[in-house]
Amino acid sequence: MALFDFFDGGKKAQLLNGKEIAERIKGEIKREVGELKKEGITPGLAVVLVGNDPASKTYVNMKSKACKEVGIFSLVHRLPQSIRTDDLIEVIKTLNNSPKIHGILVQLPLPKHIETSRVLEAIAVEKDVDGFHPYNMGKLVEGLEGFVPCTPLGVVELLDRYQLSVKGKDVCIVGASNIVGKPMWGLLVNRFATVDICHIYTRDLREHTRRADILIVGVGKAGLITEDMVKDGAVVIDIGINRKGDRLVGDVDFDRVARKASYITPVPGGVGPMTIAMLLKNTLRATKLIHKVAE
Repeated sequence: MALFDFFDGGKKAQLLNGKEIAERIKGEIKREVGELKKEGITPGLAVVLVGNDPASKTYVNMKSKACKEVGIFSLVHRLPQSIRTDDLIEVIKTLNNSPKIHGILVQLPLPKHIETSRVLEAIAVEKDVDGFHPYNMGKLVEGLEGFVPCTPLGVVELLDRYQLSVKGKDVCIVGASNIVGKPMWGLLVNRFATVDICHIYTRDLREHTRRADILIVGVGKAGLITEDMVKDGAVVIDIGINRKGDRLVGDVDFDRVARKASYITPVPGGVGPMTIAMLLKNTLRATKLIHKVAE
């Protein structure tokens, strides 16, 4: 696995290469999908895209491509920006009842006039491969088996693949969203980490981040985390993605922070590919559960 070498003090930060790990996971999933197909079972994922947001369209295309690579049947429902909440829920109900579909993902964010909570609650719990249904979120808090949101799950999988245990570690999460921060907190607490979660009203962010053995950031603000905010030797996970000119960058000042960190994720190529890999993994798991195939 690649190393970034910095000659300031001879320190080395190891790159947590999400792209490389995601490719390995996709290879594992492809083999399992092949075995299911021998039994006449083809995993199916439906993605619901509302409107014409360019970023959402890009993400959906990436997910469809990944499905094709591993042999998962992929169906994209492209719906108009003006669709009403009730009509969107009817589409989801149809997918809930489709025997060809084992996983349903509604691409977020939805237009402001749509009641997102109602839409997510309409997804059948057993097909909720994005892990946003309140039932699955509740299971996560309780430490019970269920579907976990893909980005936090991808972070934990990435740490596992690099044999970086969170048990007993001080972890700071910057960002308290329902999509990343809160489920990330649940996963880490269930693994016996001591977790500090920060948000827009945190009074002294630096005081929290500089104590962390593992720092996880996902707020969408380029350069938010600077070198002086990071503990020497910390593991730094950058979930943020921002456009800066013609480049994509994270929430962490990568070049400088990497001089202090022991491990760090790049942007792009870090958590992003892991998120998609976990979506595929959740879809495979949903298929096995629905068809009562032993895992």
